[in-house]
Amino acid sequence: MTKRLLVIMATALALTSCGEYQRVLKSNDPDYRLDFARRAYEKQRYTQAATALEGVPAVFKGSEKAEEALYLLGLSYFDNKDYDNSGETFRTYYQRYPKGKYAEMARFYTGYGYYLDSPEPQLDQTGTIRAIEELQSFLDFYPRSDRVSVAQNAIFELQDKLTLKQLENAQLYYNLGTYLDNNYESCVIVARNAIKDYPYSKYKEDLELLILKARYQEARESVPEKKADRYREVIDEYYSYINNYPDSPNREEADNILKIARRYVTD
Repeated sequence: MTKRLLVIMATALALTSCGEYQRVLKSNDPDYRLDFARRAYEKQRYTQAATALEGVPAVFKGSEKAEEALYLLGLSYFDNKDYDNSGETFRTYYQRYPKGKYAEMARFYTGYGYYLDSPEPQLDQTGTIRAIEELQSFLDFYPRSDRVSVAQNAIFELQDKLTLKQLENAQLYYNLGTYLDNNYESCVIVARNAIKDYPYSKYKEDLELLILKARYQEARESVPEKKADRYREVIDEYYSYINNYPDSPNREEADNILKIARRYVTD
């Protein structure tokens, strides 16, 4: 078979498919639309599959085809990277069919789609929190699923993203210093809350070091009568940090802070 003939056949097939797609859009036959959606999905024509399925689950209400159509609609959105619509569709599925044939995968794809669509740390993290909630719900319902490790790793990654946002917020307070207020104290509060909320984050050491540095800067800029007490807090933070990270690459910086703090503490 020549290359030219292959091109002609492929073109004819595409035109035929496009023609059928147009017929499907005009059709009121739910079985025809579902059958076309199955074939379109297998050929990775996710937009066509999703469009063909619009309104079909409602027509099949109360039957197995309704479940299949709704789940296939969610998959079509998901594989087309339309995670908002896929999440809404899969959530509708597992709420409508909590013990349905595809309930496990619907719960998984709901959370995992939101995970894939999670915004960068500097943006609003509502979507990240929603992803964590859905993935945790999946783990609660299916603790023995073969996708448990995937869901857990996604949650850890999402939690790190939330922790990084808190670290950036704490760093901002640190950079502001004493501008208009004692921003070092705000830095410490934000960092401690992040550690409390996400104790296993990979950013935990960064947060603890920032607390130490904030306490040190706070002591440096204190009035003379408060310096001794403030530097005692610095020393306490130093030992807390070093006990947790004795081999930290930031050990020299921490040790230098300790040396300065000890000059102001006599007991």
